[in-house]
Amino acid sequence: MTEVEEDIHTKDGDLVFHPMDQFIVKPLFGDGPVMWYTPTNATLWMLLAVLCVVALFVLGTRGRAVIPTRLQSVAEVFYGFIYKMVEDVTGHDGVKYFPWVMTLFLFIFFSNMLALIPMSFSPTSQIAVTAVLGFGVFFAVTIIGFVKNGAHFLGLFWMKDAPLFLRPIIAVIEVISYFVRPVSHSIRLAGNITAGHAVIKVFAAFAGIALIAPASILAITAIYALEVLVAVIQAYVFTILTCVYLKDALHPGH
Repeated sequence: MTEVEEDIHTKDGDLVFHPMDQFIVKPLFGDGPVMWYTPTNATLWMLLAVLCVVALFVLGTRGRAVIPTRLQSVAEVFYGFIYKMVEDVTGHDGVKYFPWVMTLFLFIFFSNMLALIPMSFSPTSQIAVTAVLGFGVFFAVTIIGFVKNGAHFLGLFWMKDAPLFLRPIIAVIEVISYFVRPVSHSIRLAGNITAGHAVIKVFAAFAGIALIAPASILAITAIYALEVLVAVIQAYVFTILTCVYLKDALHPGH
């Protein structure tokens, strides 16, 4: 029985789909419970994303030719794009954090792109993965803010340009907004990736019905193309928000 046949079956004459089954974390070996040390499908595809990053920059920059190879050109494009983003958003002071920001972008980018391979698994659809990334950014920029600025970092929440009677109200709103950042940062990424993959799975299930199979295949093709764009955009959005938060930590008075 194929995967499509397993995901679409009749029950009292109605079609039943299981588009969310693709997001279940399963052990790589055996069928036992998933513990914190258990190698899973999520572990495998995160490792593959890391290996892609390493391969791109180890193999791509190994020769460092004056006339770059295709792989070296790709590595240089990634490097230049992220470097310019960090410098433009955070200023010259933020360039020292460029390796960290670039690592985040590349990990999310390759995780998203590898998840578009049929029968693969999407680590960034798991809120546990994106929460680690989001809260990691939150704690990192907060620590950087206090280390670099001390108590002056709290000036980020005090709007000096606002009327005096509004400043306490705005400060409360700013504090709430600040602590919501890691939640929105992580949910945005996981939600967009999950939604797209679930829609593709639904149309794939409909492709098993002869009468609407051509329309389903066309829809899958269109959505797949959109998901390629979403994979890139979500990596970019996560990264540029990280740069914005880093800028606030480095320059809280701006």
